[in-house]
Amino acid sequence: MTYQIKFGTDGWRGVIAEDYTFDNLRRATQGFASYLLEKGKQGQWVVVGHDKRFDSENFAASAAEVLAANGLNVYLTNGATPTPVIAYAVVDKKACGAVNITASHNPPTDNGFKVRDEHGGAIDPDGLKRIEGLIPESVEEVKRLEMSAGMRDVAGFLFVGNPGGTRCHRQDTFHNDHAQQARQTL
Repeated sequence: MTYQIKFGTDGWRGVIAEDYTFDNLRRATQGFASYLLEKGKQGQWVVVGHDKRFDSENFAASAAEVLAANGLNVYLTNGATPTPVIAYAVVDKKACGAVNITASHNPPTDNGFKVRDEHGGAIDPDGLKRIEGLIPESVEEVKRLEMSAGMRDVAGFLFVGNPGGTRCHRQDTFHNDHAQQARQTL
């Protein structure tokens, strides 16, 4: 039986390698991507960041692959980034939302998948329920654009390209925790 992803405050958290796996993260991301597309956000930008927990940078890259495959453009941080900076970046970059890979204050054995709206704030409970409802039962139902397939380095930025155009923009210096620095680097 497939693990059922249940959202709590701001998203989903789990024990790394038990229920918080790459397949489950991709399923959760597909639910969020489907939610954004239902809201008419096709082709808009999503900020994806992460903390310093085990493998968070790879979980963030996996989320970016799913969002890009669904026709969303992605700003992907290139280092651990404080949660408030990710929320600020949503507003500053006029993104339609964000994914933050962090379990906040939970034990170091956990990781999490937090989502943000176009204001950088929490998605309302009805929205979280809708995202849950859009999470596919199987990872085979998840769209994915492998980053390595189209990644290239241009003037300090990494891009993931696909036939529909550039979908992922990786920021080399976005991890700064000061809002002014974030504005200058994105």
